[in-house]
Amino acid sequence: MLTAMITPFDDERRVDYDRAARLADYLVSHGSDGLVVTGTTGESPTLTDDEKLAMYRTVLDAVGKRAHVVAGTGTYDTQHSIELSAAAAEIGVHGIMAVTPYYSRPSQDGLLAHFSTIADAVELPMIVYNIPGRSARLIEIPTLVELAGHMRIVATKDAVDDPAYTARSRMALPEGFAIYSGSDIYTLPQLAVGAVGVISVASHFVGPQIKKMIAAYNSGDVGEARRIQQGLIPIFDACFVEPNPMPTKAGLTALWESVGAPRLPLVPAQPDTTQMIKDALGIAQQL
Repeated sequence: MLTAMITPFDDERRVDYDRAARLADYLVSHGSDGLVVTGTTGESPTLTDDEKLAMYRTVLDAVGKRAHVVAGTGTYDTQHSIELSAAAAEIGVHGIMAVTPYYSRPSQDGLLAHFSTIADAVELPMIVYNIPGRSARLIEIPTLVELAGHMRIVATKDAVDDPAYTARSRMALPEGFAIYSGSDIYTLPQLAVGAVGVISVASHFVGPQIKKMIAAYNSGDVGEARRIQQGLIPIFDACFVEPNPMPTKAGLTALWESVGAPRLPLVPAQPDTTQMIKDALGIAQQL
């Protein structure tokens, strides 16, 4: 279980690095095997490169000896992605994650060239992030299979939200290529067809329960895994009732420490959203 970590801000919406270090420690102490830093949940589109690099240093210093730190360095610009990935590698991150280029909607050949060019340039293991709902472009399975042939492209974050796609991917991909669920609510269905775990948002609140669900499934206790997954559905829903990471930041501020409001164009979540998270946690804590 990896957590797609939010980026804490202060009251002026400046990155709060001290709080980021505390949050990283909290997440790892509550079940996260690794952290994905400055991904979508970390508000990557509104962070400067200097802020991103400072976040990598902060999280590495806080938990780098206890957990994997993966830098979300992909953008819709291949050259920019290479430069940011190379700088992250110099800092010492353990891997990088590159999202499908958004807005420009490249062809499958373009996707293949984009990801391969980044992997050629940076000597770190790379996760390819497949999220057509945000990027407006699906990485098709034949393209994913070609990418898996690259020695440094080792995994995909599958946020296609279609277990049939996950199942067909698993059948086509090499055995050692890892599939991570990219949507909390699909984690158990994707485990059932060959995923190895999740890059989670809800683990900001229920990391131990998600870890317990994955362990139950892997031990063969499918009934227990299903029981936990069903009990977690309210918190999964609450984390995405408004655009991510608005609900997560509101919930953390209410239940952990203030992590600030998101940067525009995102806005603070509605009070009802915070209450949904509180109510859902009441259910999850009984699991």
